[in-house]
Amino acid sequence: MKIISAAEIDAALDPVTLADALADAFRAEIVAPVRHHHDIERPDANATLLLMPAWTGKDASAPFVGTKIVTVYPGNGAKDLPAVMGTYLLLNGATGAPLAAMDGARLTVWRTAAASALAARYCARPDAAKMVMVGAGALAPFLIKAHCATSPIKEVALWNHRPVRAEAVALELRKEGYPVHAVENLEAAVREADIISSATLSSKPLIHGAWLKPGAHLDCVGAFKPSMRETDDEAISRSSLFCDTRGGALREGGDYAQPLASGLIKESDVKADLYDLTRSRHRGRASPKEITMFKSVGAAIEDLAAAMLVWKRLG
Repeated sequence: MKIISAAEIDAALDPVTLADALADAFRAEIVAPVRHHHDIERPDANATLLLMPAWTGKDASAPFVGTKIVTVYPGNGAKDLPAVMGTYLLLNGATGAPLAAMDGARLTVWRTAAASALAARYCARPDAAKMVMVGAGALAPFLIKAHCATSPIKEVALWNHRPVRAEAVALELRKEGYPVHAVENLEAAVREADIISSATLSSKPLIHGAWLKPGAHLDCVGAFKPSMRETDDEAISRSSLFCDTRGGALREGGDYAQPLASGLIKESDVKADLYDLTRSRHRGRASPKEITMFKSVGAAIEDLAAAMLVWKRLG
């Protein structure tokens, strides 16, 4: 069994090719059971254990089985450790033999960013030029790079609850040639943005619907538990709603789960998921002035697609 590091995953993947691979996976017959979600009590901050299995259909010419094991420890920031860590196990789908153990955290940020880029192909305006990134954690650079690879982004404003962190991440991205600058006034930045991407563990809304301009696209990939929230009710009410998978986004992510519980929206108000969009069952954005929102909580099908692409390139 091969051990595949974060650096090797970085060398194997690029945002556009991975987004294409995700689109192919959502069109294919891949089995992805509902993920296991377990809370772990900790004295500093409660943690989460996630188990995410998936496998290719019986008719796949090159069958695979995979499972991601992820831990989310919000208190790790105080220990200079990432909040999200994990391992991905890829198996031969014909024999069950282990093929590789991959850096799960790195695979996660790659596939999450690629899913957002894939959704933006359908939901963002094709001329989207200004982006706001809310949060400066491990996902932020990957989301910025993915959106810049698939939309004509000319300016990226980066906001974080700790401004020093935003400045540091913006500086590193500018060194790589990305047009990123840190901001402290989130409202002002959002009011000008064509794409607002958010990746935080916030328990209360950070993005307000009143700030959204006509034609804006919200890309919400944080707040993966029902108790978390990145957008307020007005943002939900003003937006055409999309998601990665209905089973996850409607029940696990607080941005949709809370409005569902309060009666603000119905399940039928979510117009399409990535299965619908990639299979042309829904066109996505319907007009230039429409406000769209994509809620992502992650899906095992995305992990398997990313792991398969890494294996095909490195295995």
